[in-house]
Amino acid sequence: MVKPLTEEEVNSKTDPSVSKQWDETTPLDDQFTELYKMVDGLKGGLLTTIRPGVGPVSRAMAVAKRVGPDFLFLANKHSNKFDDMKNDKTVQVTFQDSSNMNWVSISGEATTTSNDDPRIKKVYSKGVNAWFGDLGDGVHTGMPEDPRMTLIEVKANYIAYWKSQVGTAGMLKEVTQASLTGQVADTGVNRQLFDKDIQSARATAEAV
Repeated sequence: MVKPLTEEEVNSKTDPSVSKQWDETTPLDDQFTELYKMVDGLKGGLLTTIRPGVGPVSRAMAVAKRVGPDFLFLANKHSNKFDDMKNDKTVQVTFQDSSNMNWVSISGEATTTSNDDPRIKKVYSKGVNAWFGDLGDGVHTGMPEDPRMTLIEVKANYIAYWKSQVGTAGMLKEVTQASLTGQVADTGVNRQLFDKDIQSARATAEAV
């Protein structure tokens, strides 16, 4: 009879489903390149803020612009998320691609700007006004000059993402084989990027 492993023998370093969880071999430049490709292809995700007495609150947001590892969102300053960010600037931005199960989770800090931020006109695109509406007073038009329109800038300090490396058939085959053999399914790579590396990527993006 096989002797059961003790709790001390099964830990984060010996459990294969955990110890092999993170990709530690792919060069950082390649990890950032693949991250950017993933989020640029999705355009929209969830912005999560922390609401007093409630906890995390998420809503769908379209990315106005990505600058390296950081993100800009156009938003209405009257929305509840601005009250959340006044109390706690900690936010999370998440993306998921349902076609292949790829996902991205970005933790960071949010800052907000006033309507006189020149970047608003640069990132504004046709169709944004549909989310603001024209109040008919010649001022609140849903255009870049609308005083309701502001920017949320999210600067990342930790990023984790999963990138699938097999198709649907490959996923099914790998999971079935792992289930039958007792091995851990290997269907993609899980990566994490820390603040020091993110700061370096930010500097590179700002220098362009």
